Amino acid sequence: MSVTPEVTAPAPASTPVPRRANGGSAFGALLLRVHFYAGLMIAPFLIVAAVTGLLFVSTPTLDRIIYADELLVADAGGDTVPVSQQLAAARAAHPEGTITGVRVKGGEWTTHVDFSVPELAAAEKVHTVYVDPYTGAVTGQLTTQFGWTPLQAWLDVLHRDLHLGPAGNLYSELAASWLWVIALGGIVLWWRRRRTVRKLFAPELSARKGVRRTRGWHGAVGAWLLVGLLGLSATGLTWSNYAGAHFGLLIDQIKGGTPSVSTALTGAPGAEAGGHHGGGAVPATATDPDGIDTAVTVARDNGLDGPVSIVPPADARTAWKVSQIDTQFPERLDSVAVDTATGTVTDRVDLADWPFTAKLTNWGINAHMGLLFGPVNQIVLAALALGLLCIIFWGYRMWWQRRPTRDGRRALAGAAPARVDWRTVPAWAIVTGILVVFAIGWALPLFGIPLAAFVVVDAIVTTVRDRRGNGRGDRAEVPVSPAPTGS
Repeated sequence: MSVTPEVTAPAPASTPVPRRANGGSAFGALLLRVHFYAGLMIAPFLIVAAVTGLLFVSTPTLDRIIYADELLVADAGGDTVPVSQQLAAARAAHPEGTITGVRVKGGEWTTHVDFSVPELAAAEKVHTVYVDPYTGAVTGQLTTQFGWTPLQAWLDVLHRDLHLGPAGNLYSELAASWLWVIALGGIVLWWRRRRTVRKLFAPELSARKGVRRTRGWHGAVGAWLLVGLLGLSATGLTWSNYAGAHFGLLIDQIKGGTPSVSTALTGAPGAEAGGHHGGGAVPATATDPDGIDTAVTVARDNGLDGPVSIVPPADARTAWKVSQIDTQFPERLDSVAVDTATGTVTDRVDLADWPFTAKLTNWGINAHMGLLFGPVNQIVLAALALGLLCIIFWGYRMWWQRRPTRDGRRALAGAAPARVDWRTVPAWAIVTGILVVFAIGWALPLFGIPLAAFVVVDAIVTTVRDRRGNGRGDRAEVPVSPAPTGS
């Protein structure tokens, strides 16, 4: 007896659902999506910061060319004339104003004498007269800020706020607040793909031309630059408006600020130093100071060699302040207060006495500005800036390379990565993540606020698309492409 085979009806096609990352891939999908949007939207600010920073670190070389007459002596070597004679020459060339500081740098450098004048006080600028320490002749005069030449001061402001004032400061703080997030997110995504340290630092040269080759360069160069980029982000935030203020509060709470030598001859305690880039108001003298030679001699006898800054006393009840200012070799940052009437040191603060946080902050800021270890620091910063520009270029290139190119689906760029299905994420992970993000967002407002805005907007867009998709029979979304930066 023959049996007629049963004909099985084809199973009905499953209803397509929007593509979402879920399960164990939720963290990776979230990281990828945040990295994509952060890279896409913050990259323009990072480009500006990298270009302006590259210009700023070139100022030591530019200064030697543009201000050679003021900064450099014609013939270095031999004995120098007394500092008091150099001071008298500067006063003769600049009769008005109050002397607020003298910087004796030695070697091929001129001596700098600062004069405060009322019309420049609001801008924290001074007139600086330059004197050849070997001849006592005045070599020039410039309007300076924090001891910087006009070019260096102008490029510093360009890097910080684009000469736009408080509103412009938001750009640099936004870039610094997100740079570390983008860098760390990128390295995690790259590690998830490469899995070994050797591959982490090597581009995918065997890949054919296209997105894989571009991603290989993007990820490998990012791995090489990771430590430097994190350093730039951290040091940039220390003197930013909002994050910097929170950092200052923390330093005050743990008493980790830079101690200042007391110049009070009555034994009054000194205050902690402050001010952007180590700058700040210095006490002014009512008349030309006397005794500067004694102050310098006593300071040298007490071990303050190298370049020094000399601040005259504010009045008869205060002492002279002599401080080492050698930023290239950060072990020479000691300070003394000198009573020239008795030729004695009345107070002393050595670098060894600084809290570790003060040392770290000082070294970090000097490194960020290209002052630590001189040309080596400047070369490293230039390499970081150029490398960052390359990474950003490759990120945008990946975004373009992932664009749909088939007929009927052409687009100018690739789509965003898959959305996260939060229903698959454990509640404890969501609660922990929210607390961590809120804590970081409080410390870094220009990270927290944009991130909150992104989450809200992304949630709204997701909800609207889901509802529209359900109204059309749950049509599947167009497959999305991975992020252009770091996957």
